[in-house]
Amino acid sequence: MIIEINIPSPGESISEVEIAAWLVSDGDVVDKNQEIAEIESEKATLSLVADEAGKISIKQPEHESIAVGDVACTIDTSVQPEKSESSEESKTLESEKEDPKQTETQSQIKEDKPESKSELKQENSVKITPVAKKLMQAENLNLEDILSGLRKITKQDVESVINPTELSDDNEARHEERERMSSLRRKVSERLVAVKNETAMLTTFNEVDMSEVMRIRSENKVAFIEKYGVKPGMMSFFTRAAALALREFPQVNAYIDGDEFVKHNYADIGIAVQTPKGLMVPVVRNADKLGIPQLELAIQTLAEKARNKKISVDELSGGTFSITNGGVFGSMLSTPIINPPQSAILGMHNILDRPVAINGQVEIRPMMYLALSYDHRIIDGKESVGFLLKIKELIEHPERMLYSGKSAEQHLLGL
Repeated sequence: MIIEINIPSPGESISEVEIAAWLVSDGDVVDKNQEIAEIESEKATLSLVADEAGKISIKQPEHESIAVGDVACTIDTSVQPEKSESSEESKTLESEKEDPKQTETQSQIKEDKPESKSELKQENSVKITPVAKKLMQAENLNLEDILSGLRKITKQDVESVINPTELSDDNEARHEERERMSSLRRKVSERLVAVKNETAMLTTFNEVDMSEVMRIRSENKVAFIEKYGVKPGMMSFFTRAAALALREFPQVNAYIDGDEFVKHNYADIGIAVQTPKGLMVPVVRNADKLGIPQLELAIQTLAEKARNKKISVDELSGGTFSITNGGVFGSMLSTPIINPPQSAILGMHNILDRPVAINGQVEIRPMMYLALSYDHRIIDGKESVGFLLKIKELIEHPERMLYSGKSAEQHLLGL
């Protein structure tokens, strides 16, 4: 029987996608639920899987626009995949349990084929890119064919392994590589240019003492992992602080629609995540109603889905505010770009021990620079500075996050 695999819809607003890469070749026999292609829309990269096992017949090329619902490929279910060696080995092991006399025979077979083990070890030690692997499969080439077709090993090759830092690149051939921009990258590029052209973007800065948050995370790390299965991260504290600050400064949580300001009474906070396909911003819904554990679990789940190409368009849409952490890459200071139609974005940076004045004394504290980029058309300087100061206050006094941003005394007195 021939079945069709259609292009799925990534979301309501998307009518066309691209096949970024076929992970199988035309004529390959695949297993049921095997990933066979990467589908790329303007918002996310998703996986296309085989509904049934069988022989693939590819109907669409890579890197061309395809309408949602079109047939990407067909599968001939009358052709089934051969049983893998691992399955055969499992059966052999099971039979050995039933008949121990076969053990000696199986051992003798392994001794008669020592080269197989050597070839497997060599193949595991050589990294092959997905594109190269796909081409090798298409041309029916194995690793030995590729290695034997390369140039001879020279003295310089050997010396580069012995002393890799002593050789210069002067003798390497100059070359250029061209790679087609993905639809996701093209869309991001368009949006970045639009932000610069269509908003009055400014950035305000401050610094925050991370001592208390770092102490809390360190002292409670083991218990937190035992209860929730994840480590207490830095991002959940900042997300909680931002959600509370947005209540106090609703203009930061608003956007412009024509000649109107649209304000939200909720905080859907986007968390920037770096993926192999570029930057994605999954959204944590109702972040203002979640505590640190719930935020941490939500952030880690969304980040994992984004990196594994399992994120949906709905999970990437509709944020009211965003946070990005350039500190994970070592950034000391930056001016993050607003994620439209939002009006502001918080930028976190790396944490460095610096001398600061505490009660008239110089102390070494773990300090982080914060940046708030905002659209000056809707957010005034007073609001932007006040919002960032509120973030600083909550991070330096995290216990206030329990009392909607107030101190324990203010909460006690009903202030």
